[in-house]
Amino acid sequence: MFKWILLAATALLPYAVLAAAGPFSLTVYPESIIQGEPAVVTIVGITATSSVKKISFDGAPLGLFINQNKVEALIGVDLNKKPGQYILSVQLPGGAKLEKTISVVERERIKEPFSIPKKLGGNTVQSQKTLVSTLAAENASLANIFTGTKAFWKSAFGWPLEKITVTDTYGYSRETGAYSIAHKGTDFRAAEGTKVLAINRGVVRIAKTYRNYGKTIVVDHGLGLMSFYMHLSKIKVAAGQLVVPGQVIGLSGQTGYAEQPHLHLTVRINGTSIDPMKFFERINTKR
Repeated sequence: MFKWILLAATALLPYAVLAAAGPFSLTVYPESIIQGEPAVVTIVGITATSSVKKISFDGAPLGLFINQNKVEALIGVDLNKKPGQYILSVQLPGGAKLEKTISVVERERIKEPFSIPKKLGGNTVQSQKTLVSTLAAENASLANIFTGTKAFWKSAFGWPLEKITVTDTYGYSRETGAYSIAHKGTDFRAAEGTKVLAINRGVVRIAKTYRNYGKTIVVDHGLGLMSFYMHLSKIKVAAGQLVVPGQVIGLSGQTGYAEQPHLHLTVRINGTSIDPMKFFERINTKR
């Protein structure tokens, strides 16, 4: 049995590196992860996902895929995960084991007042209670969605609209009366009826209307990676349908908890909603 020795990060790379005495090394980008953000793990020295016996972060298993001809995995850090040190562990053939301590860093907390649309009752105590209770029910419906055991995507991830302008960012808290509701997605400017595009290949798991999220599409890209498109005016796909990158899956609108037309995009990794803009940046960065 070989004893694998972990070495310190090299300054030549923009992310941390653990190198084993032998042909394998492990990189994590970025080294420290802010609450609500993703990271990309790359295992150097192997060419097939089947070569990895197990990979986990904080004890939870991660899915492996091929990206840029490298074996990689995605970490999604919850918006409310306690800041601190967590272990990334990889078991390789022959008893080799790589471990890396990952820092989860506290996110700056921003709060802004937010109104309930008149169509949902306006800013009354009762409509606040109704909003919170119905959101809980909708979130339960959108949790634990079936996901494929392999990556469905084979190319870089693209934008959900032909023209991208961010109008509302991820991670801040919307102060709605006595309640604080985290905005777990990115809003993009989109006039009523703008074409909404699949960000990559995947299977439609949900295509239905919710009280608060409005007309909603969920695309499963496999391995727990999913994209959610909300407040649509029209849905153009059906549950179970395979979609390809850039396919028109719906039209933007203002259905549900929305006071003007836009597209709300949520990206989840293993059930954890992360900053979509950071996801696009990190999954598509050349390594």
